[in-house]
Amino acid sequence: MSRIGKQSITVPNGVQVSCDAGMLTVKGPKGELSRRVRDEVELTIADGAVSVKPVAKTRLALALWGTYASHTKNMINGVVNGYKKELEVQGVGYRAEMKGAQLELRVGFSHSVLVDIPAGLQVSVKDAVITIEGFDKELVGEFAAQVRRVRKPEPYKGKGIRYVGEMVRRKQGKKSD
Repeated sequence: MSRIGKQSITVPNGVQVSCDAGMLTVKGPKGELSRRVRDEVELTIADGAVSVKPVAKTRLALALWGTYASHTKNMINGVVNGYKKELEVQGVGYRAEMKGAQLELRVGFSHSVLVDIPAGLQVSVKDAVITIEGFDKELVGEFAAQVRRVRKPEPYKGKGIRYVGEMVRRKQGKKSD
């Protein structure tokens, strides 16, 4: 039994939730999100709350029960509050700056790396901290991971792109007798 799926999800004022023909749509002050809902789960919208229930007691339906409850909660939170990820660039000569609709990263390669910013995201750079904001949790997280993948923090000096507050395990390096 899903603990997350059992709980009903309250819909705040100013947010419209609808589920028509297997398509969940959430509209709010920050934007509109939609997601395809599989047939194994059933969404019920009534009295300012959304409840998710499995159609059958199959293993897949029970697995998707909590998943779609979390997706619904994240979509509602996104159109109301939005999501934010912060990355920091560490290293001598490592820089990040905005170039129109692209993020330019200079992180130790012989060339600068240009990363296209997806529609629906706001990206800003200030003092070697890249801030990514948007109302779609998946899009914010995926873009932050894509930027981090350009130069992951290395374990010897800690240079690279990391999440703010991320602890990087450091290795000792070479020893001489």
